[in-house]
Amino acid sequence: MPKTWSEWQTEFQIQACGAFGLYHDFVLRKKDRVELYKQPDRVAVITGGGRGIGLKIVEKLLECEMTVVMGVRNPKKAEASVSEIVDLSKTKGRLICEKLDVGSFASVREFAKSVQAKFSKIDILLNNAGIMFAPYELTEDGYESHFATNYLGHFLLTHLLLNQLKAAGKEGRNSRIVNVSSIVHLVGRINYNDINGSNNYYPATAYNQSKLAQVLFTKHLNNILREEGAHVQVHAVHPGVVDTDLFVHSSTTAVPGLKRIFFKTPEQGSRCVVYAAIAPKLEGKGGSYLSNCVRAKVHPATTDYQRCERLFKFSCDLLNIEKFGSVGK
Repeated sequence: MPKTWSEWQTEFQIQACGAFGLYHDFVLRKKDRVELYKQPDRVAVITGGGRGIGLKIVEKLLECEMTVVMGVRNPKKAEASVSEIVDLSKTKGRLICEKLDVGSFASVREFAKSVQAKFSKIDILLNNAGIMFAPYELTEDGYESHFATNYLGHFLLTHLLLNQLKAAGKEGRNSRIVNVSSIVHLVGRINYNDINGSNNYYPATAYNQSKLAQVLFTKHLNNILREEGAHVQVHAVHPGVVDTDLFVHSSTTAVPGLKRIFFKTPEQGSRCVVYAAIAPKLEGKGGSYLSNCVRAKVHPATTDYQRCERLFKFSCDLLNIEKFGSVGK
């Protein structure tokens, strides 16, 4: 429960975002559709995917006959979860499950090496794994868990796989990076003076910060890639207010019936993410933040080049990255 006025303000802001998100999901439910089509020559990499929205994303990508690489904490369990909804013996898609803890930089590097060894080209990277409203915890690398898991780990993974993404993109068919963010990025703030929130930690504030960071990263990386002339585009997505176990630390667990009535199902939540990854209508239109398969309202900071650049450089410094996408340099 909130203890200070600042925490109560954050809680009110989140509830307001949630209410607006539910309204948006209802009003635009007819637009929230994705057309699946066969793409047997494409490789998609997704973090998470063993449950919730991610599991339904994987199901759709396999239906497109893609090769899908899942980075998950428990590969055997994840494969078993996928096999419960997809007949892996009959699908023309191919599933590969690799171990990944996106909150651990060492694990991210090992996962990236494994992917690089298997594929010289990657068509789609879906930065999907995440946590929400978790108690205060520092990762093994010394970063607050929301910032590390939701943002920094994915920032590092994108850096490590960017050459493979560039290799797959071509004129008229860009490779795509999709960052699964949230509507609460609208009330986020990057606390550069205390990025771990160690002085006054509140789970919702940390979560909001990590989700804003994802959208700022999306905007700036897409600008860089466009200026380079690279055939890679980047999107951020709010999947909707979805009934998954991501809400385990939320007050909504006290009223599960309301979630089933008003929240999206995981299948519905997966649609906009897959839309961002494959929709022909989005070709060449990177840098967008999407909700219900349409452009949505963004935080003012995301339209400010300098503020986007500041976080990008700050993140590179934290990870000792001299030139983003130039692995080993």
